[in-house]
Amino acid sequence: MELSAMIAVLSEAVGPSGSETDAVHTAVELLDGLVDDVRFDVMGNLIALRHAGIGGTPTVLLDAHMDEIGLIVTGYEKSFLRFQSLGGVDARMLPALEVRLLTDEPLYGIIDTLPPHILSAEEREKPMAADKLFIDVGLSEEEVKARIPLGTPAVFSTRYFAMGQHRLCGKAMDDRACAAILIRALELVRDEELACDVALLLSTQEEVGGRGAVIGAYRVAPEAAVVVDVTHGRSPDAPKAETFELGGGPVIGVGPNMNRRISDKLMALADEAGISCQIEVLPGHSGTNAWPIQISREGVATGLVSLPLRYMHTPVEVLDLRDAEACAQLIAAWLRSYGREDA
Repeated sequence: MELSAMIAVLSEAVGPSGSETDAVHTAVELLDGLVDDVRFDVMGNLIALRHAGIGGTPTVLLDAHMDEIGLIVTGYEKSFLRFQSLGGVDARMLPALEVRLLTDEPLYGIIDTLPPHILSAEEREKPMAADKLFIDVGLSEEEVKARIPLGTPAVFSTRYFAMGQHRLCGKAMDDRACAAILIRALELVRDEELACDVALLLSTQEEVGGRGAVIGAYRVAPEAAVVVDVTHGRSPDAPKAETFELGGGPVIGVGPNMNRRISDKLMALADEAGISCQIEVLPGHSGTNAWPIQISREGVATGLVSLPLRYMHTPVEVLDLRDAEACAQLIAAWLRSYGREDA
Protein backbone atom coordinates (compact mmCIF):
# COMPACT_ATOMS: atom_id res chain seq x y z
CA MET A 1 0.00 0.00 0.00
CA GLU A 2 1.27 3.46 -0.86
CA LEU A 3 2.31 5.68 2.03
CA SER A 4 -0.45 8.22 1.35
CA ALA A 5 -3.06 5.46 1.49
CA MET A 6 -1.65 4.15 4.78
CA ILE A 7 -1.78 7.65 6.26
CA ALA A 8 -5.40 8.02 5.11
CA VAL A 9 -6.49 4.71 6.62
CA LEU A 10 -4.78 5.39 9.94
CA SER A 11 -5.97 9.00 10.12
CA GLU A 12 -9.60 7.96 9.71
CA ALA A 13 -9.35 5.18 12.30
CA VAL A 14 -10.59 6.19 15.75
CA GLY A 15 -8.54 5.99 18.91
CA PRO A 16 -8.55 8.71 21.55
CA SER A 17 -6.29 8.19 24.55
CA GLY A 18 -7.38 5.10 26.43
CA SER A 19 -9.54 3.81 23.55
CA GLU A 20 -7.03 3.07 20.80
CA THR A 21 -8.23 -0.44 19.86
CA ASP A 22 -9.67 0.44 16.43
CA ALA A 23 -6.56 2.34 15.36
CA VAL A 24 -4.21 -0.35 16.65
CA HIS A 25 -6.03 -3.16 14.84
CA THR A 26 -5.98 -1.09 11.65
CA ALA A 27 -2.20 -0.96 11.98
CA VAL A 28 -2.02 -4.73 12.48
CA GLU A 29 -3.55 -5.24 9.03
CA LEU A 30 -0.96 -2.92 7.48
CA LEU A 31 1.88 -4.89 9.10
CA ASP A 32 0.91 -8.17 7.46
CA GLY A 33 4.01 -9.80 5.96
CA LEU A 34 6.43 -7.25 7.45
CA VAL A 35 7.00 -8.70 10.93
CA ASP A 36 7.41 -12.11 12.55
CA ASP A 37 5.29 -11.61 15.65
CA VAL A 38 2.64 -9.21 16.92
CA ARG A 39 1.87 -8.82 20.62
CA PHE A 40 -0.33 -6.65 22.81
CA ASP A 41 0.24 -5.65 26.41
CA VAL A 42 -2.02 -4.56 29.24
CA MET A 43 -1.82 -0.92 28.11
CA GLY A 44 -3.09 -1.82 24.65
CA ASN A 45 0.30 -1.19 23.02
CA LEU A 46 1.04 -3.04 19.81
CA ILE A 47 4.55 -4.53 19.81
CA ALA A 48 5.54 -5.99 16.43
CA LEU A 49 8.82 -7.90 16.19
CA ARG A 50 11.06 -8.56 13.22
CA HIS A 51 13.90 -10.96 14.04
CA ALA A 52 17.29 -10.80 12.38
CA GLY A 53 17.46 -14.59 12.43
CA ILE A 54 20.85 -14.82 14.10
CA GLY A 55 21.61 -15.00 17.80
CA GLY A 56 23.13 -12.28 19.91
CA THR A 57 21.91 -9.36 17.85
CA PRO A 58 20.91 -6.11 19.56
CA THR A 59 17.28 -5.03 19.66
CA VAL A 60 16.30 -1.58 18.44
CA LEU A 61 12.94 0.04 19.10
CA LEU A 62 10.91 2.22 16.74
CA ASP A 63 8.06 4.13 18.40
CA ALA A 64 5.06 6.16 17.24
CA HIS A 65 1.97 6.72 19.33
CA MET A 66 -1.50 5.65 18.21
CA ASP A 67 -3.75 7.80 20.39
CA GLU A 68 -5.33 11.03 19.24
CA ILE A 69 -6.68 13.93 21.25
CA GLY A 70 -10.41 13.81 21.93
CA LEU A 71 -13.19 14.36 24.42
CA ILE A 72 -14.92 12.30 27.11
CA VAL A 73 -18.51 12.61 28.34
CA THR A 74 -18.68 13.66 31.98
CA GLY A 75 -22.37 14.50 32.54
CA TYR A 76 -25.75 15.54 31.19
CA GLU A 77 -27.46 18.92 30.89
CA LYS A 78 -30.99 17.98 29.91
CA SER A 79 -30.52 16.58 26.39
CA PHE A 80 -26.99 17.96 26.05
CA LEU A 81 -23.69 16.35 27.07
CA ARG A 82 -21.05 17.81 29.35
CA PHE A 83 -17.49 16.84 28.43
CA GLN A 84 -13.82 17.27 29.21
CA SER A 85 -10.78 16.92 26.95
CA LEU A 86 -8.53 13.92 26.43
CA GLY A 87 -5.11 15.43 25.81
CA GLY A 88 -4.26 18.95 24.72
CA VAL A 89 -7.51 20.18 23.17
CA ASP A 90 -7.65 23.94 22.49
CA ALA A 91 -11.07 25.24 23.55
CA ARG A 92 -10.89 28.05 20.97
CA MET A 93 -11.60 25.65 18.10
CA LEU A 94 -14.44 23.67 19.70
CA PRO A 95 -17.64 25.70 19.07
CA ALA A 96 -19.65 24.37 16.09
CA LEU A 97 -17.29 21.40 15.67
CA GLU A 98 -18.71 18.04 14.58
CA VAL A 99 -17.70 15.09 16.76
CA ARG A 100 -18.18 11.33 16.65
CA LEU A 101 -19.19 9.62 19.89
CA LEU A 102 -17.76 6.12 20.30
CA THR A 103 -20.95 4.42 21.43
CA ASP A 104 -21.84 0.85 20.44
CA GLU A 105 -23.56 2.33 17.39
CA PRO A 106 -21.55 5.49 16.66
CA LEU A 107 -23.43 8.76 17.09
CA TYR A 108 -22.57 12.19 15.74
CA GLY A 109 -23.03 15.50 17.46
CA ILE A 110 -22.21 19.20 17.32
CA ILE A 111 -20.52 21.24 20.02
CA ASP A 112 -22.94 24.04 20.73
CA THR A 113 -22.21 27.63 19.84
CA LEU A 114 -24.10 30.90 20.14
CA PRO A 115 -24.55 33.03 17.00
CA PRO A 116 -22.60 36.31 17.18
CA HIS A 117 -25.87 38.25 16.98
CA ILE A 118 -26.78 37.37 20.57
CA LEU A 119 -23.33 37.67 22.14
CA SER A 120 -22.31 40.76 24.05
CA ALA A 121 -19.36 42.79 22.78
CA GLU A 122 -17.26 41.42 25.64
CA GLU A 123 -18.22 37.82 24.85
CA ARG A 124 -17.27 38.25 21.19
CA GLU A 125 -13.78 39.33 22.19
CA LYS A 126 -12.81 36.16 24.06
CA PRO A 127 -13.06 32.41 23.36
CA MET A 128 -15.72 30.37 25.09
CA ALA A 129 -14.42 28.35 28.05
CA ALA A 130 -14.60 24.58 27.50
CA ASP A 131 -16.68 24.09 30.64
CA LYS A 132 -19.37 26.34 29.12
CA LEU A 133 -19.73 24.17 26.02
CA PHE A 134 -21.94 21.12 25.46
CA ILE A 135 -22.42 18.44 22.80
CA ASP A 136 -25.78 18.39 21.04
CA VAL A 137 -26.66 14.96 19.59
CA GLY A 138 -30.23 15.77 18.58
CA LEU A 139 -31.84 13.27 20.96
CA SER A 140 -34.24 13.61 23.87
CA GLU A 141 -32.96 13.65 27.43
CA GLU A 142 -34.13 10.06 27.93
CA GLU A 143 -32.46 8.82 24.73
CA VAL A 144 -29.21 10.59 25.54
CA LYS A 145 -28.92 8.92 28.93
CA ALA A 146 -29.90 5.52 27.54
CA ARG A 147 -27.54 5.55 24.56
CA ILE A 148 -24.52 7.55 25.76
CA PRO A 149 -23.05 6.33 29.06
CA LEU A 150 -20.83 8.55 31.18
CA GLY A 151 -17.22 8.06 30.13
CA THR A 152 -18.03 7.70 26.43
CA PRO A 153 -15.10 9.06 24.41
CA ALA A 154 -15.46 11.20 21.29
CA VAL A 155 -13.19 12.23 18.42
CA PHE A 156 -13.27 14.87 15.71
CA SER A 157 -15.17 13.60 12.67
CA THR A 158 -13.10 15.39 10.01
CA ARG A 159 -12.50 13.44 6.82
CA TYR A 160 -9.05 12.97 5.32
CA PHE A 161 -8.35 14.78 2.04
CA ALA A 162 -5.47 15.77 -0.21
CA MET A 163 -4.43 19.41 -0.62
CA GLY A 164 -2.58 20.54 -3.72
CA GLN A 165 0.15 18.29 -5.09
CA HIS A 166 1.91 17.04 -1.94
CA ARG A 167 -0.12 17.99 1.15
CA LEU A 168 -2.46 15.76 3.15
CA CYS A 169 -5.01 16.95 5.72
CA GLY A 170 -6.99 15.17 8.39
CA LYS A 171 -7.39 14.44 12.07
CA ALA A 172 -4.91 12.37 14.10
CA MET A 173 -1.96 12.95 11.77
CA ASP A 174 -0.32 13.39 15.18
CA ASP A 175 0.81 10.66 15.36
CA ARG A 176 -0.78 8.20 12.95
CA ALA A 177 1.17 9.63 10.02
CA CYS A 178 4.30 8.67 11.94
CA ALA A 179 2.99 5.15 12.53
CA ALA A 180 2.55 4.94 8.75
CA ILE A 181 6.12 6.18 8.31
CA LEU A 182 7.45 3.35 10.48
CA ILE A 183 5.39 0.75 8.61
CA ARG A 184 6.75 2.19 5.36
CA ALA A 185 10.32 1.91 6.74
CA LEU A 186 9.73 -1.78 7.46
CA GLU A 187 8.49 -2.19 3.88
CA LEU A 188 11.71 -0.66 2.59
CA VAL A 189 13.86 -3.25 4.42
CA ARG A 190 11.42 -6.15 3.98
CA ASP A 191 13.76 -8.31 1.88
CA GLU A 192 17.04 -7.18 3.43
CA GLU A 193 19.19 -8.84 6.10
CA LEU A 194 19.57 -6.66 9.17
CA ALA A 195 22.13 -6.95 11.94
CA CYS A 196 19.55 -6.11 14.60
CA ASP A 197 16.19 -7.29 15.83
CA VAL A 198 13.53 -4.62 15.31
CA ALA A 199 10.67 -3.97 17.72
CA LEU A 200 7.96 -1.64 16.46
CA LEU A 201 6.06 -0.06 19.36
CA LEU A 202 2.77 1.58 18.40
CA SER A 203 2.08 3.00 21.80
CA THR A 204 -1.00 4.23 23.62
CA GLN A 205 -1.82 7.20 25.85
CA GLU A 206 1.00 9.50 24.75
CA GLU A 207 -1.32 12.50 24.75
CA VAL A 208 -2.10 12.02 28.44
CA GLY A 209 1.41 11.39 29.72
CA GLY A 210 3.29 8.84 27.59
CA ARG A 211 2.21 5.91 29.74
CA GLY A 212 2.10 3.39 26.90
CA ALA A 213 5.71 4.06 25.99
CA VAL A 214 6.79 3.56 29.60
CA ILE A 215 5.37 0.05 29.67
CA GLY A 216 6.29 -0.85 26.08
CA ALA A 217 9.93 0.19 26.34
CA TYR A 218 10.31 -1.65 29.65
CA ARG A 219 8.97 -4.83 28.07
CA VAL A 220 11.13 -4.66 24.92
CA ALA A 221 14.32 -3.58 26.76
CA PRO A 222 16.01 -2.25 23.58
CA GLU A 223 19.62 -1.18 23.22
CA ALA A 224 18.63 1.85 21.17
CA ALA A 225 15.46 3.54 19.95
CA VAL A 226 14.21 6.09 17.47
CA VAL A 227 10.96 7.86 18.25
CA VAL A 228 8.99 9.40 15.38
CA ASP A 229 6.55 12.17 16.23
CA VAL A 230 5.40 15.47 14.80
CA THR A 231 6.78 18.95 15.28
CA HIS A 232 5.38 22.37 14.45
CA GLY A 233 5.13 23.22 10.75
CA ARG A 234 5.72 26.77 9.57
CA SER A 235 2.84 29.06 8.61
CA PRO A 236 2.71 32.85 8.10
CA ASP A 237 1.65 33.56 11.68
CA ALA A 238 4.09 31.14 13.35
CA PRO A 239 7.49 32.09 14.81
CA LYS A 240 10.30 30.92 12.51
CA ALA A 241 12.57 29.95 15.38
CA GLU A 242 10.05 27.40 16.66
CA THR A 243 8.69 25.96 13.40
CA PHE A 244 9.90 23.96 10.42
CA GLU A 245 9.22 24.04 6.70
CA LEU A 246 6.78 21.59 5.18
CA GLY A 247 8.71 20.03 2.31
CA GLY A 248 12.00 20.77 4.08
CA GLY A 249 12.57 17.17 5.11
CA PRO A 250 12.76 15.23 8.39
CA VAL A 251 13.49 17.17 11.58
CA ILE A 252 16.22 15.58 13.70
CA GLY A 253 16.15 16.37 17.41
CA VAL A 254 19.28 17.46 19.24
CA GLY A 255 19.51 17.93 23.01
CA PRO A 256 19.72 16.09 26.33
CA ASN A 257 16.62 13.99 25.63
CA MET A 258 18.42 12.49 22.63
CA ASN A 259 21.62 10.46 22.47
CA ARG A 260 24.10 12.61 20.55
CA ARG A 261 25.65 9.67 18.72
CA ILE A 262 22.26 8.67 17.34
CA SER A 263 21.40 12.25 16.37
CA ASP A 264 24.75 12.59 14.61
CA LYS A 265 24.30 9.22 12.90
CA LEU A 266 20.88 10.20 11.61
CA MET A 267 22.30 13.44 10.21
CA ALA A 268 25.19 11.56 8.57
CA LEU A 269 22.84 9.00 7.02
CA ALA A 270 20.61 11.76 5.69
CA ASP A 271 23.64 13.42 4.11
CA GLU A 272 24.81 10.14 2.54
CA ALA A 273 21.36 9.47 1.09
CA GLY A 274 20.85 13.00 -0.18
CA ILE A 275 17.90 13.55 2.19
CA SER A 276 17.41 17.18 3.17
CA CYS A 277 16.89 17.45 6.92
CA GLN A 278 16.19 20.12 9.50
CA ILE A 279 17.53 20.35 13.05
CA GLU A 280 15.45 21.01 16.15
CA VAL A 281 17.34 21.95 19.30
CA LEU A 282 15.43 20.73 22.35
CA PRO A 283 17.12 21.88 25.57
CA GLY A 284 14.77 19.94 27.87
CA HIS A 285 11.73 17.69 27.60
CA SER A 286 11.05 16.93 23.93
CA GLY A 287 7.32 16.52 24.60
CA THR A 288 7.48 13.08 22.95
CA ASN A 289 7.87 9.44 23.93
CA ALA A 290 11.63 9.93 23.64
CA TRP A 291 11.44 11.21 27.23
CA PRO A 292 10.19 8.03 28.98
CA ILE A 293 11.96 5.66 26.58
CA GLN A 294 15.36 7.28 27.19
CA ILE A 295 15.23 6.43 30.92
CA SER A 296 13.61 3.00 30.67
CA ARG A 297 15.39 0.32 32.76
CA GLU A 298 19.10 1.19 32.80
CA GLY A 299 18.67 3.68 29.95
CA VAL A 300 18.13 3.52 26.19
CA ALA A 301 20.17 5.42 23.59
CA THR A 302 17.36 7.35 21.95
CA GLY A 303 16.96 9.47 18.84
CA LEU A 304 14.06 11.62 17.64
CA VAL A 305 12.90 12.15 14.07
CA SER A 306 9.98 14.55 13.65
CA LEU A 307 7.54 15.25 10.85
CA PRO A 308 6.64 18.93 10.29
CA LEU A 309 2.91 19.37 10.85
CA ARG A 310 0.73 22.46 10.52
CA TYR A 311 -2.25 23.08 12.82
CA MET A 312 -1.22 20.48 15.39
CA HIS A 313 -3.95 19.30 17.80
CA THR A 314 -6.75 20.43 15.52
CA PRO A 315 -9.13 18.45 13.28
CA VAL A 316 -7.25 19.70 10.18
CA GLU A 317 -3.60 18.78 10.67
CA VAL A 318 -1.57 19.21 7.47
CA LEU A 319 1.63 17.44 6.40
CA ASP A 320 3.76 17.12 3.29
CA LEU A 321 3.92 13.60 1.85
CA ARG A 322 7.50 14.19 0.67
CA ASP A 323 8.58 14.76 4.27
CA ALA A 324 6.84 11.56 5.36
CA GLU A 325 8.56 9.48 2.66
CA ALA A 326 11.93 11.05 3.51
CA CYS A 327 11.42 10.18 7.19
CA ALA A 328 10.72 6.55 6.22
CA GLN A 329 13.82 6.44 4.02
CA LEU A 330 15.94 7.82 6.87
CA ILE A 331 14.60 5.29 9.40
CA ALA A 332 15.25 2.47 6.92
CA ALA A 333 18.84 3.67 6.44
CA TRP A 334 19.33 3.69 10.23
CA LEU A 335 18.04 0.12 10.49
CA ARG A 336 20.41 -1.02 7.74
CA SER A 337 23.38 0.56 9.50
CA TYR A 338 22.67 -0.57 13.04
CA GLY A 339 24.85 -3.39 14.34
CA ARG A 340 27.27 -3.21 11.40
CA GLU A 341 29.25 -0.36 12.90
CA ASP A 342 29.02 1.95 15.88
CA ALA A 343 25.56 3.44 15.54
